[in-house]
Amino acid sequence: MDQPVAPGNVNDVDDAVAAGHIRNARRILVVGCSGGGKSTLSQKLARHFDLTYISIDRDILWLPGWVQRDRAEQRRRIVERIADDRWIMDGTNPSTFDVRVPRSDIVVWVRMPRLLCVWGVVTRWLKYLGRARPEMAPGCIEKVDWQFLEFIWTFEDKFSPRIVAGLAQHGPHVPVLQLKSRRQMQRLLDLLGVPA
Repeated sequence: MDQPVAPGNVNDVDDAVAAGHIRNARRILVVGCSGGGKSTLSQKLARHFDLTYISIDRDILWLPGWVQRDRAEQRRRIVERIADDRWIMDGTNPSTFDVRVPRSDIVVWVRMPRLLCVWGVVTRWLKYLGRARPEMAPGCIEKVDWQFLEFIWTFEDKFSPRIVAGLAQHGPHVPVLQLKSRRQMQRLLDLLGVPA
């Protein structure tokens, strides 16, 4: 099944690297479903290219104990952080694309199959059992419940159209690179010379 993409779409990992889209980017937005590998990819790119890593979960959305910040405060924090010159931001929420996408040099859409995303969150939960992971706000103990699994299972049908529309509306000229497999993700890292 063909999946819709935003107009600024970059079709191939090799093309993205050859054109310097990632290597020359000062501001990278990484979006996609939970469990797909957004945070891991973002942190590797941040270290390699000396970009400030911004986690929507840790820095914007959550307070300790899984309490969400007020929406106005979330937006204020985003605007404050994207004013910086060099960053990589990991987080999807299309409701803030109007401020995040136009400021981005490229969007990397980690668009993995849903079974892989489910596997990702379950293995992450086991790895951080009883603890908060580093890219999550302190006091937000890693958890998996049916509501979260349903969110992941229906993400492509329910949320991807909003991502496509948001990218088209707020960044029609911003390149979008989709990574649809672990092999593509590893190919990108290899081409960029990012260590494992």
